[in-house]
Amino acid sequence: MTTVKLSTVLSAMSYALDLTEGQPQGHASRSCLIGMRIAEELQLTADERSDLFYALLMKDAGCSSNAARVSQLFGGDDQDAKRGLWERDWRKWGEKIRYALEYTEPGGSLIERARRFVTLAIAGPSSQRELFEIRCDRGANIARALGASEPTAVAIRCMDEHWDGGGYPEGLRKEQIPLYARIVGLAQVAEIYWGMGGPQAAIGVARDRRSRWFDPELVKVMLSVGASDRLWSDLDSPSLPDAIASAEPIERAIPADETRLDKIAHAFALVVDAKSNFTYHHSDRVAAICDALAAELGLPDEQRVRLRRAALLHDIGKLSVPNRILDKPGKLDADEWTVVKQHPYFTYEILARVPVFSDFAYDASCHHERLDGRGYYRGVSGDRLSTQARIMATADVFDALSAARPYRGPMPLDQVLKVIGEGRGTAHCPVTVDALFAIASRDSRRLIAS
Repeated sequence: MTTVKLSTVLSAMSYALDLTEGQPQGHASRSCLIGMRIAEELQLTADERSDLFYALLMKDAGCSSNAARVSQLFGGDDQDAKRGLWERDWRKWGEKIRYALEYTEPGGSLIERARRFVTLAIAGPSSQRELFEIRCDRGANIARALGASEPTAVAIRCMDEHWDGGGYPEGLRKEQIPLYARIVGLAQVAEIYWGMGGPQAAIGVARDRRSRWFDPELVKVMLSVGASDRLWSDLDSPSLPDAIASAEPIERAIPADETRLDKIAHAFALVVDAKSNFTYHHSDRVAAICDALAAELGLPDEQRVRLRRAALLHDIGKLSVPNRILDKPGKLDADEWTVVKQHPYFTYEILARVPVFSDFAYDASCHHERLDGRGYYRGVSGDRLSTQARIMATADVFDALSAARPYRGPMPLDQVLKVIGEGRGTAHCPVTVDALFAIASRDSRRLIAS
């Protein structure tokens, strides 16, 4: 039985969410520490602090679901646009215009930027509401799928509401906004400003947006904590996991058993695949293909469980890739390819942080490696690729060829098998390719993208 705590897993996995939000890694964990310090001052009960704790850790679970829309609206990197949004008071028209001018079609010609700016202006407030609603709804549903309490899920859905009713998605005002959501909203902005200018900047933004964005009573708590509190040194700690462990109500700690680990893997697969319409359900399909190949090759049940989880999470590093690259309809240039080739590195870095996932971090990050050493990001040859890594690499290519992409439609099965067969022994493991062909000859429905 796995004894690791759910909070340990979610804290490490939240680094993936920081990537797609354009925030420095550790943003969600540090926001959690700020929120829990406020809860301590409010003397919340253990049950209340537990609900808030998980809302803070999972606050960005829906962040990838609006990435494609952000990129479509602004024409640049979705991470840059998302990060910039929090660095300004976008409720003020002057700040809103400056934000739009900076992040609308950056690097484009004057005509391209003007055209995009007009499109954005026409979309107006309805597009703002849409972006927040997509993210908040998806985040709340993922929290529910992981077994979080309803107060936790509701806090995630309402975390971008503002005290004066100017937030989203519902425009709730004052006490209509759940307390946990009010704390999350303050904590996440305070963390961002802490990163920009230290404790004084974090306290300053709370004071400046008091009674507009933030509950004035919570701001009063933040001011009473002050710039010399132990909180700020905790945020700078080289061991954030230890600080998070100390902040969790120990009597309400939730174990991450095998069933919950499967739920976490599936939930983060949804986060990854939601980033682009062209990769929707890709991770689930790769996991299914991997399992079919593992069964064909006679792998024991324990290895099949490990492989399914690795396959579900193999592309988590893709959250680092801007949607302007992921969804580009044409050929990628050299710089764009460099960015794409880094995503297996981020897969490794994220999974290696998680005690229960670290044992397959290397295999998951090898899904673009080849037997002949011409893959990426490591460029290792077949002698450094396990059976599971070889299975994953073939399954990933099979699904990528079978599904639609921005630059082409899905390939028919016979053409997919032809391409993979041509790579037998160079790109792909011969044993794995033979297993794939055997399955395809008996029941191709087990392999085709739905």
